[in-house]
Order: sequence, then C-alpha cells, then structure tokens
Amino acid sequence: MAASTTAPPSTEAFWADAERHLVRYGGEFTREIIDRAAGSFLFTADGRRILDFTSGQMSAILGHSHPEIVATVQRQAATLDHLFSGMLSRPVVDLARRLADTLPAPLEKALLLTTGAESNEAALRMAKLVTGRHEIVSFARSWHGMTQAAASATYSAGRKGYGPAAPGNFAIPVPNAYRPDFTTADGSLDWRRQLDFAFDLIDAQSTGSLAACLVEPILSSGGIIEPPVGYFAALHEKCRERGMLLILDEAQTGLCRTGTWYAFERDGVVPDILTLSKTLGAGLPLAAVVTSAEIEQEAYERGFLFFTTHVADPLVAAVGNTVLDVLIGEKLDERARSLGAFLRRGLEDIAGRHSVVGDIRGRGLLAGLELVVDRETKRSSDELGARVTRRCLELGLHTNIVQLPGMGGVFRIAPPLTATEDELSLGLTILEKAIADTCAALRVGV
Repeated sequence: MAASTTAPPSTEAFWADAERHLVRYGGEFTREIIDRAAGSFLFTADGRRILDFTSGQMSAILGHSHPEIVATVQRQAATLDHLFSGMLSRPVVDLARRLADTLPAPLEKALLLTTGAESNEAALRMAKLVTGRHEIVSFARSWHGMTQAAASATYSAGRKGYGPAAPGNFAIPVPNAYRPDFTTADGSLDWRRQLDFAFDLIDAQSTGSLAACLVEPILSSGGIIEPPVGYFAALHEKCRERGMLLILDEAQTGLCRTGTWYAFERDGVVPDILTLSKTLGAGLPLAAVVTSAEIEQEAYERGFLFFTTHVADPLVAAVGNTVLDVLIGEKLDERARSLGAFLRRGLEDIAGRHSVVGDIRGRGLLAGLELVVDRETKRSSDELGARVTRRCLELGLHTNIVQLPGMGGVFRIAPPLTATEDELSLGLTILEKAIADTCAALRVGV
C-alpha cells in the first residue's frame, strides 16, 4: 500500500481535537506540537528546536532516540516482544542478573514491571505480606505514583477528592535544610530532633502494624530536597527498631544520574527493597523491584501475587540491558559527576547575579534552583516561577517547576547524561535570560 500523502491537520485542528478528545490528567498541556526528538533536543511541528532540560519525564537519561536503544527496539520487536506472563526469556533473566551485579548484597532478586507506580505498588504489597503488617510511612512531600498503595504514600499532590486512602499511611516531615522547621542554636536544620519527633508521632498513631517506610533519596516532586548525610542511616535504624522494612524509590536518582549508580551509595545504607523505573528504561516503560533472597523467599512462601499483563516483557527488558551497556561503556556515572559540577557552577553564577535565586541543591545531573521574591524572608511567588518557566519555553528551553505550599518555585533540572557542556551552557544562558526578563517585567529583584 502506498504511503498516505494526506497532509496532517492544521495546528488549530490539532488543538481542537486535543481539547475535544483527550482527558486532562494534570495541569495544562504545553502548547507545542512535538514532532520528533533527538539527543538533548525536541523539535516542534513548526520547526522550533527546544532544549530538553527534563529528559522527557525525568527518564531519558541517554537522550532521545539514542541509536543503540533504537537498534535494540527494532531488533527485539522483530523477534520477541511480549509473552504470557508466566513465560521467561533471556533478556529478562539477563537484566535481573546484571542489575544484581550493580547492587550491594543482599539485593539480588528482581521483578521487572512497567512504571514507577507499579514497582512501588509491588514493593509495598511485598512488604505488607512479608511483615504481616499494613502501616506505611513516607515523606510529607513524596511522590510514589498514582495507583492505590503508591498514591496513598504520595503527599505532594493528588490526595483530595478521591475518597479514603489506604488505611495506615503516615507522613513524616521532610528534612529541608533551606527551610528548616527544627533548628539548632545557629539556625541550621536539626534533623535528628526532627526525626525523633516524627517517629514519636508515628508511634502514637500506629496500631502496632508498621510494615515499611517508603522514601526517595532525593525528593524530586517535593522540590529537589536531599536529606543530610546521616539521615538515612538514622531512618534505617528507626525502621529496624520497629521491625519495618526500608524501601527506597530511586525512580529518578537510580542508574548514574546523581554521579553514582544509586543515590543511596552516598549514605552507606542498603535498603530492604529498592524500586527503579524511569531511568531504567531510558524513556521506555520499564521498572523493577529488587530485594534480598530472604525477603523474596518469605514472600513466595506466603503466596506473593503480582501477575500483570506486562510483567517480565522481553522487549523492554532488552532495552534495559542496552541501557546498562551504554552506562557502563560510556562511564556515565563519571560523566554525571563532571557535568553535574559544571551545571552547578553555572547555576551558582546565575545566583550571584540574580537575587531571586534563593537556593541551589541536588546532586549530579539532578539539580534544583529555588526562586524567591526576597532572600532574607525566603518569600515565594507562584507567578514568578510560572512566568520564568513560560519565558524559558519561548526562548527554546523546556524545564519544569514545582510549586508547593510554603516553598518557592523550584526548577527541576535533569538533562540527559549524554548532554554536552555546550548544551548545558545553552540551557543556563536561556534560563538566566528568562529570569532577567521576568524580573524586569515584574520589577522583582531589580
């Protein structure tokens, strides 16, 4: 059959169709029609080139349309793409083994799934079954997904209007050094006292059925907040004292983005269960739950059930193996450290010239820049952040800002690990111009 020569619908018709037929699932759609993507850039239907400082949905760590990923998809789709969920293929077993090789003992058993929500759902289900308990503790600004158990452990958005969350979910405060709630004599964050207070409240509310603590090593949707060194070791001990499992959600921080293979390496803490997603598939739907042989055996003996349509699918597992090949072959952990240092220097230079930059934080190629109206009071402005974001897009930079009560607008900056210094410099230049243009228009920080 000959290829269609029908012209695509006009821009006006496209948006009319979108508005008529699409369910809106979170805020407004970006008013650009994306035609293709390559490397660090998106290309619109009207010919604009946009630098992607979010790696898609914080996922495309190898950039868009990486040639090795493209080749793997083409090859694997032509030979073996999907199976009955009880069947196994070589890509699945190879990926499970290779993931274990990147992790410390005793993490060696993997369950391959599709999304971060699904991996957290499975991890929580496993933790409840193994412990025989049901109560879950998470950070107050967490994001773990939109399925029932994951959404019940998510506090940064989406809790109101949907009826009861899963019973037994509790939130603990986020150790935010820029906006401390518990302070030492010099005004810095007293995270130990905060953590003790948090678990005093947990113990008071618990019915004696604490199963697990599910947290991100760096809260992304919570504003790129990284707990201080020592926090996770102390949190791990709190879990041990109560017979809880520690589950770390490394959807955005895993697989070299922070400059090490896993963010938890900084703290010398090994979780009981690790969840991976986003970065594992480099933009394709692949996720994993990794745990110890002991926990997996206990779950198996108790009849653990997580039989889904796309569990252990060979196509995305093959992509996961290619992602590992590229990460190892191109030493992208080292690259994330060096590019991360370059990015941070650039952000600090911007902060030195613009007083609306209140704080810079993050690690490797996951950076946060918080905008405030006043550095002394740290007063925030939703309008400031929204207008800088819009101006960035007008100038050719896609970035994302999160705005939470009591916080300024925090830019989440997560370019691909394959980005170049020139591309980072371009993004920094655009970001600074967007800040300057917006401040001049609002007469803020001038």
